Amino acid sequence: MDAFYASIEIRDDPSLAGRPVAVGGAADKRGVIAAASYAARTFGVRSAMSTARAFALCPQLVLIAPHFDKYTRDSRRIMSVFQRFTPLVEPLSLDEAYLDVAGCERLFGSAESIGMRIKHEILRETGLVASIGVAPTKFLAKLASDMDKPDGFRVIRAEEVATLLAPLPIGRIHGVGERTAKRLERLGYRTIGDLAARSREQLERELGTLGGWIHELARGVDPRRVTPRRTEKSHGMERTFEQDVASRDELRRHLLEYCEEVAYELRHRGLRGRTITLKARFSDFETITRSKTLDFATHLGARLYSVARELLDRVPEQPLRLLGVQVSGLEDVRAPLQQTLFGEAESVAVPERDQRLERIAVGLDKLRDKYGAAAARPASTLAPVVER
Repeated sequence: MDAFYASIEIRDDPSLAGRPVAVGGAADKRGVIAAASYAARTFGVRSAMSTARAFALCPQLVLIAPHFDKYTRDSRRIMSVFQRFTPLVEPLSLDEAYLDVAGCERLFGSAESIGMRIKHEILRETGLVASIGVAPTKFLAKLASDMDKPDGFRVIRAEEVATLLAPLPIGRIHGVGERTAKRLERLGYRTIGDLAARSREQLERELGTLGGWIHELARGVDPRRVTPRRTEKSHGMERTFEQDVASRDELRRHLLEYCEEVAYELRHRGLRGRTITLKARFSDFETITRSKTLDFATHLGARLYSVARELLDRVPEQPLRLLGVQVSGLEDVRAPLQQTLFGEAESVAVPERDQRLERIAVGLDKLRDKYGAAAARPASTLAPVVER
């Protein structure tokens, strides 16, 4: 999707059309840009940039606070469009996915026809513009989708691959970040064609196992398949505070809010996890983590918070710039909970209290799904009210 979050905000407020728009946190609250419209990008505004830097580049920037519930709803509508054409859909994020349409031609026509139909149906049903790439492999399809943005549609055929890749900079290869690109440049490589001209053995000598992967991609070879259910390794939430926070009570309120949000997302994704990790960053940017693994996996906010609060107590009592919580060791909720051998089930069985909390969570999730995130929340997340 093109500038997904910003495009949704512009669609919902047509007066913003043509203006530089960004979605993100406020500049005076250490905010970061989450998405920028193409009008904003002409000024150099990019996602992951600090909001203060964005305003320095574009003083007339229209900044909008994010509305993730709205973005998630549109994402689900878009993913449902994909599912009409193939069950092999691999989401990468809210606004991007791979589709394998091999074998669907008899029903819907060529891959190009399917791509164009998807593009038109997304626009008709959501009012949003997608850029689509059609190619023999995931790497090439991703590359194609980025080549003509915004509102792009590019097809890369097998016989065009070598000629198309050769002049492109090495940074366009999937998995080659800024550091690897600089390393390759020091070795004398400038373009993908330079890499393709080398032997696999030479690249492996220079880069280790990464060299073999780069050698394949430089020739357009990518054996990765489209996998409809990607295995998630972790899920979490962290925030940088407007000002450093020293109050332990305030930190605990934030932590409870994060745990409830992470737990909701885990339940929505059909996951639960065993390892809880707390992340804390001090005023001097020193960052530490503390972790604990449970006897059984969970996706309950109260359970996550009880552990996260214990981990917070192990953090030195200094003002914090950032606080976050992450859950890993994820498993599908449909998988049976592991029991111990020789009848010791009671040591790892889900406690009765958690079973009750599970039933409550299901009801609260229904409220949230219907009325929004503010419909029901733990009272402990509310700041104390002082009457004067």
